[in-house]
Amino acid sequence: MYRGDDIYLLDFWPLDNLNTIGGGVGYTFKTGTELKFHAGLNQPTDPYYRQTILRPPAYNQFGAAEVAILDRQKLVSSLKLTHTWPIGDSAGIKGILYGELHYVPEGQREIESKVYENVPKDKGFVGGAQLSAFTGKRSTYVNLTARFASGLAAYGELNAPRQLRPDRLTTGAYEALITLSGNWERGPFGLLMGSYYRQFRNASRSLDWDDLNEGIVIVRPQVWFAKIAGVALEASYQAQQRGVATEAEPNLFKPVFAQMGRFGLIPFITPGGPGAFQRPHIRLIYLLTVRDAAARSFYPAEDVFARRGIDHFIGVGAEWWFGSTSYFR
Repeated sequence: MYRGDDIYLLDFWPLDNLNTIGGGVGYTFKTGTELKFHAGLNQPTDPYYRQTILRPPAYNQFGAAEVAILDRQKLVSSLKLTHTWPIGDSAGIKGILYGELHYVPEGQREIESKVYENVPKDKGFVGGAQLSAFTGKRSTYVNLTARFASGLAAYGELNAPRQLRPDRLTTGAYEALITLSGNWERGPFGLLMGSYYRQFRNASRSLDWDDLNEGIVIVRPQVWFAKIAGVALEASYQAQQRGVATEAEPNLFKPVFAQMGRFGLIPFITPGGPGAFQRPHIRLIYLLTVRDAAARSFYPAEDVFARRGIDHFIGVGAEWWFGSTSYFR
């Protein structure tokens, strides 16, 4: 597993989050510059990568033997350049340039009994950058990230491509992502926030369900009492537009645009002291979720979420980071 900075409130790594069987090398320069290279393989569980067929075993033995007709893995390599400009005793600015290459070899699969088709090789790339500013105190920081993925890489390293071109390639697919996140703390007060806008298009020329624009903004102001307990409020706005049209008015078709709002009350205990990232963190959670009609239409008609516009959630949570009591930056 290889990944960088996350959007904590969304449990999401926007720039680099790779899972492969592989390895890498890195070098840290005295000037505050770090260079990392990685390469590895993975094989998502999907017929795009692997197809097995039952065949008679050798020498007329009983039963059937499983034969891998298609068995190909994806090669993922990455290059990451990081530089930090220190400011004062503990603050600084961090810049990251990042890239990936994805490649899958050609193969063959069975489309009906003893009828085969060739599956072409394919490739893709990722280019991205991150700019961060941090104080070095109380985990106060802000991260701005931009990322663009094309071809095979647009579908992610653990997903299989869908809606391909007629030649069964991923050429033309892309994903564009911009994120802004951070944390601010002073005295007994703190503010966590996260946001992103994402646009995805698959390799098929016509718009379909998988083509989408989506985004979210989430904020969590919080206050601590007696240094070991506090309460947080949380609010988020989420929207998604799918590449399918619905008849908004007679003879007027528009893309489906869904919206959702969420509001929360979260009292908590932090035995390690005040801080959004002090651990352990034990919390009681109440969330109110409001979905509009378009958001409810994304669920099957029999699903309770398709019929209910308002949801209430009550839960208890606890979070530890073993080997650390804080969110180190």
